[in-house]
Amino acid sequence: MAKQLKVAIYARVSTEEQSTDAQLRDLRQYAASRNWNDVREFIDEGVSGSKDSRPSWNILWDDIQKGRVNVLLVHALDRLGRSLPHLVKIISTCVERGITLVSFRENIDLSTSTGRMIVGIFSVLAEYERQIIIDRTRSGMRAAKARGSQIGQKRRHFDKRKATKLRDAGWGQIKIARELGVGVGRINAWVNNEYVAPDQRDAG
Repeated sequence: MAKQLKVAIYARVSTEEQSTDAQLRDLRQYAASRNWNDVREFIDEGVSGSKDSRPSWNILWDDIQKGRVNVLLVHALDRLGRSLPHLVKIISTCVERGITLVSFRENIDLSTSTGRMIVGIFSVLAEYERQIIIDRTRSGMRAAKARGSQIGQKRRHFDKRKATKLRDAGWGQIKIARELGVGVGRINAWVNNEYVAPDQRDAG
């Protein structure tokens, strides 16, 4: 008797003009050849892989997280992740939960030693890509600083005269910060280091 598995087929196309028919045909035939009978299909049509929210994928991802899937079957890995780090996260989650990920086009099966080796390679590449982005960001910031460009948000003007009047009137730091449009930390530092209460101004 064929082993019953909870198999999730995921198919996606980026535009409404495209169709998932070819993907589904190949994946259904593949599942049948492996005697996988308990199959459920999740389909996103007209949804770019770069989008964080993909309706059917969101439902499938929830099922994966809750251990409702034994096998994840896709036509190609690029149907899953919006980036290499995102793809590695999906693959790593499958490995952690003992889910067999199969990619039809790349002939990848995580239940095999070759498939597990590929996971390791993907992880290394994702870390490499992440480091490149960090290095580029830092280089860009150094170049901008050398040109005299403002890095980060421009520091807002702090009207100390108005702040003093408000503080003298009994306003709290949070309320003053909101009124002047500056951070509470800035007001706290001013109160602790510079502000002098009215009854102490004439002392000494």
